[in-house]
Amino acid sequence: MILDRYLARQFSPIFAVAVSMFVLLLSLIDLFANLVRYLNYEVPFVQIMRISLFYLPKSFSYALPIALLFAAAYTLGDLYARNELTSIFSSGIPFWRFCMSLVLIGLMSSVFSFFFDDMVVIPTLKIKNELSRRFLHQQQRTENNSDIVIKARNGQIIYSVDFYDTTAQVLNGVSIVEQDPRGEFISLIRSPSASWTGEYWELKNPVIYQWENGLLRIRPLPETTSYREQPDTFRRNAVNVDELHARDAGLHVKDLKAAGLPFIEALANYHHRFSFATVSFIVMILSISMGGRFRKNILLMSLLASLSVAVVFYVMEMISMMMARLGYIPPLVGAWFPVFTFIAIGALLLRGART
Repeated sequence: MILDRYLARQFSPIFAVAVSMFVLLLSLIDLFANLVRYLNYEVPFVQIMRISLFYLPKSFSYALPIALLFAAAYTLGDLYARNELTSIFSSGIPFWRFCMSLVLIGLMSSVFSFFFDDMVVIPTLKIKNELSRRFLHQQQRTENNSDIVIKARNGQIIYSVDFYDTTAQVLNGVSIVEQDPRGEFISLIRSPSASWTGEYWELKNPVIYQWENGLLRIRPLPETTSYREQPDTFRRNAVNVDELHARDAGLHVKDLKAAGLPFIEALANYHHRFSFATVSFIVMILSISMGGRFRKNILLMSLLASLSVAVVFYVMEMISMMMARLGYIPPLVGAWFPVFTFIAIGALLLRGART
């Protein structure tokens, strides 16, 4: 439709300027936030620029929804100020139909945002964080593979390991408690070490403790291939879900659950990966609902409205995610509550929009 193409042409240059402005602003905020530490540690200028360069994709990810909101609100406000919207309304075209091209742009931006974050933002942000830690002499993440306790098979097997050698894939000081589905004790297996064969853990000189006729008896355990928990289950990594691809983040959450380790925060961050991608679609609905409300000072009012809505959304999202990570609300609710709330707000505003 001609009007769809016309609206897209009016929107595109404003969006390009807006996203460039917000990306530059966010990059400068990150730069100046660390500038004093860069100077204190005498980080070379080239390395500072390199760190800033790797932060640009993340800045673009944050700037995309705000730029879409500003560009759409400004475009519609400008059309109304020039009485072009009045002409369109007089022709009998509903406001929602006229703005359908913007809704489509918002939907496509949400899909693009998810894959862009997963394929570009994740690896570049990881490099940026590693460079920052190196040049600012911050403590690197390390593995702590000692004194490990994990649950497996729905809690029916509990492993206690003194130390796990990740290089040799050897468990040292192994104790395995087996219990029935009701949690009743069945046996205790102890072994000085266990080696991963590629399919199962081979226990060295294991002994088993079992109750027999009311007495706790000990005897050597015959060779067994029953213990097949993957080696990575015994690794304690300080893994940041934000630095993992979506598929790897989902597997990480499953590993934490299988090992009986705290997983609520990781699960909340995993759901947030998907909910954050919908922000571009949400802001388009909000911008359409605000379209035509400003006839004077359109640039300033559109900018203020965009920033205000963005601040309210991100504050609500921050609070809901914090509550989800602390376990006060389910992770799924914490990630998606702001999304559905603002969709409802946009729908209500759209009902009162000029048409």
